[in-house]
Amino acid sequence: MNYRSIFFILGCILTIEGVFLILPMITALIYGEEQVFAFLISIFICLAVGCVLILLKPEKLVFNVKEGFATVALGWILLSLFGCFPFFLSGDIPDFTNAFFETVSGFSTTGASILSDVEAVSRGCLFWRSFTHWIGGMGVLVFLLAVIPLVAKGQSQGGHMHLMRAESPGPVVGKLVPKVRSTAVILYIIYLVLTLLEFILLIICRMPVYEALLTAMGNAGTGGLGIKNDSMASYSPAIQWITTLFMFTFGINFSVFFLILMGKFRDIFKIGEVRCYFIMFFAAVTIITINSYDKLLSFEENLRQVCFQVASMISTTGFSTVDFDKWPSASKGILILLMFSGACAGSTSGGIKVSRFIIMFKSAKNQLISFLHPGTVRKIKVDNKTVDDNVLRSVNVFFIVYAITLAASVFVISFDNYDFETNFTAVLASLSNIGPGLSKVGPSQNYAFLSPLSKYVLMFDMIAGRLELYPILLLFYYKMWRERIIPKKADSSNNLSASI
Repeated sequence: MNYRSIFFILGCILTIEGVFLILPMITALIYGEEQVFAFLISIFICLAVGCVLILLKPEKLVFNVKEGFATVALGWILLSLFGCFPFFLSGDIPDFTNAFFETVSGFSTTGASILSDVEAVSRGCLFWRSFTHWIGGMGVLVFLLAVIPLVAKGQSQGGHMHLMRAESPGPVVGKLVPKVRSTAVILYIIYLVLTLLEFILLIICRMPVYEALLTAMGNAGTGGLGIKNDSMASYSPAIQWITTLFMFTFGINFSVFFLILMGKFRDIFKIGEVRCYFIMFFAAVTIITINSYDKLLSFEENLRQVCFQVASMISTTGFSTVDFDKWPSASKGILILLMFSGACAGSTSGGIKVSRFIIMFKSAKNQLISFLHPGTVRKIKVDNKTVDDNVLRSVNVFFIVYAITLAASVFVISFDNYDFETNFTAVLASLSNIGPGLSKVGPSQNYAFLSPLSKYVLMFDMIAGRLELYPILLLFYYKMWRERIIPKKADSSNNLSASI
């Protein structure tokens, strides 16, 4: 394990976080809030610790698979730990565990909150709260790859891919262009442009500039920490429709937007995951609209509420315009299924991802056919490409690990003695990075009532879900810290993932 390389990257992460904290500090200055001192102290701590760690930079940065996973997992933990200082030091969230919970929820783009009165929080801290969504949506390591050359020219850049693979969602992490750093830059440009586009449209719809900015950042990261006590319910229909559109949009694989930039419009719907994502959305909207139709509301109001909540759940954003906990059981059941699936791989959403379900269903179909025709050998294909056995195995293992983590977490928080619906959906909403669940953690409730132990379990689930389980779980594997894992040259899959 190359610890100095890990410390260097962690130092870069904390330094970047210190720079990011300048923006909410400026916000606090603009609104004349005393919380500016809390931000100054937080900035100093981040920069001081970050600079010390950067000084440990080795002569040659080495990032194998093991270093990549360790750096990403530790980076997200430190990012959240230091990021909670403004909430705690300002007194907006005086309890450290609650401040840490709110920050982990922000960076992991979960949107689960312990605040009962969001509107009482200072403007600077609200800005930071939404900004953590935007930072966590695309990933701080992806940002680091985009702005800092981690290796000199001529040196192997395989470590870039190991970092990107450990942080990016989906069963397969690819590159838009040959260079990983160029891919990171393109992703952030697309991310920024979409955020600005939503921001402008919200302003056109007469949403206040401050609220439009925070909503756009939270939506871009598919986070969902609202800035109003009723989330998005009090905003105009036009604002709700725009928010719905962008929640759905940020759940689409970002490679689709790259294809649009390249003018390859015909190739977009050739992607099976995108087709399935659209079908799931419209099918859920149709069924829930019929099942939960309120005759006291107009058709447009019913459709808007359903479209908003379906887009919010499938993209794992977590905004709400209605208390869907009061909907019929069938409608709530569909929302829970959407919590499991999430949106597309390569997007800012959480959940298991549509692509994994496609691979799993095709794998199950092949297995059933093999019972009827034992001698038949059938390959699983997605978008006319054969799925590699390693990818298939990783998908199967992911489902198993996801189920075990879900069950273990539900078991632990059940000692708080709340109903099963509360416990199950609280864990599911945390592990899939959604935020609101059902019952006591429904859209009109919060997570403040849970015990400190349950909150730390859910924080673990949030980070594990955002990093897709493996990086955070590997921290607890003792051999990871004792053995040096070097990819074999004969392993074509590792050579492919490390090539740029």
